Amino acid sequence: MGEKQVDGALVKRVQEGDKRAFDLLVLKYQQKIANVISRYISDHAETLDVAQEAFIKAYRAIGRFRGDSAFYTWLYRIAINTAKNHLVARSRRPPASDVDASDAMGFQADARMREDDTPEKALVREHIKTAIYQTIDGLPEELKTAISLREYDGLSYEEIADVMDCPIGTVRSRIFRAREAIDRQLEPLLDNTEALR
Repeated sequence: MGEKQVDGALVKRVQEGDKRAFDLLVLKYQQKIANVISRYISDHAETLDVAQEAFIKAYRAIGRFRGDSAFYTWLYRIAINTAKNHLVARSRRPPASDVDASDAMGFQADARMREDDTPEKALVREHIKTAIYQTIDGLPEELKTAISLREYDGLSYEEIADVMDCPIGTVRSRIFRAREAIDRQLEPLLDNTEALR
């Protein structure tokens, strides 16, 4: 039985009144959901509060979950919306970037840069990280969200299309454009790295 089927069985049990089945879903996904929310809210305690609020909303809405998408995809969308609503309610703007600074290492532009480390290479690596942050920060919201869901959350194109409520072709285009923008910014820096070899 695959993950989607296991989640579907648990959801069915919750819909039939089994609260313990929802506890299992919370245990399974609480860390993932907290990580998603932490991209919007930096305070750890606040992140946990918002995650709890997202699970409460999911529990209240689970009767309407039809299983058209994976449970996690549905839950992810609720968590993102809850985090954004929380920020609006606190009269704060959502972050300029969907990507946490520590996540940028996920791009790992060139593994060779970590070999034979020199101060020059370390400096170039820092410039590359900064370029990635700034590039993602400057992307339109739909590109930031698409690249974040793909690279950091590991969602499939189908899941991203579901979360973003758009066709799969649009998702592919957004991810391509985001990667293209990042590549354009990294190209001169990677050229400098080659010169240091």
